[in-house]
Amino acid sequence: MDESGKGDFFGPLCIAGAYVNDAVVKSWADAGIRDSKNISSDKRIRDLAELIRKTPGCVTTVVPIGNEAYNRLYGKMKGVNAILAWGHARVIENLMGQRHRMTPPPVRAISDQFAANKETVARALMPLGREIELVQKHRAEEDLAVAAASILARHEFVTRLAALEKQCGMKLPKGSSAAVDAAAKEFAAKYGAEGLSKVAKMHFRTALRAQGLPEPPKVEWRRGANPGKN
Repeated sequence: MDESGKGDFFGPLCIAGAYVNDAVVKSWADAGIRDSKNISSDKRIRDLAELIRKTPGCVTTVVPIGNEAYNRLYGKMKGVNAILAWGHARVIENLMGQRHRMTPPPVRAISDQFAANKETVARALMPLGREIELVQKHRAEEDLAVAAASILARHEFVTRLAALEKQCGMKLPKGSSAAVDAAAKEFAAKYGAEGLSKVAKMHFRTALRAQGLPEPPKVEWRRGANPGKN
């Protein structure tokens, strides 16, 4: 499993999963499947996502969390890691529901370790997800299955962000930058805070700046702290 959109002010959070076996790994030997962060072209992401989905033996799922749902979950869960844990657990459950399509049956799920405490995801697992081993490790994208999931997640994010741009009639830059700040202020002036909450992650400081609201003092980062409040 892997996610896309966590560090982007505009657009959803998308979490994807891919099941691979030996045959799938061999068929991707020269396909160029790698961590989506190392692929700058949206077209290349789209082409690879299509290849992944069409590969015989590969089973995939994507869990997109739109901005309105994301903001509700953040208000309830009080942190990004809790949302990510739920999303990863949901992806595992969705894939396990398709295990009749998998040869051999899945034995483990692999994800990047985004939380200091591995129990954050383990506690979120649903019934089917508890039947297999959960492996969380840093730089998990080096695993081909995780890299494939990162591409699927990024494709979903890019596609949904483009749809939001078309819907609101203005450019919504990726990431978090001066360009994002400018777009957020323009959007808030045009659509207000309620409109902004439909296209953006409202816990980012960018949302406060866009509305002309004071920002709280920055908390010094320390190991083990929740990095979800930007």
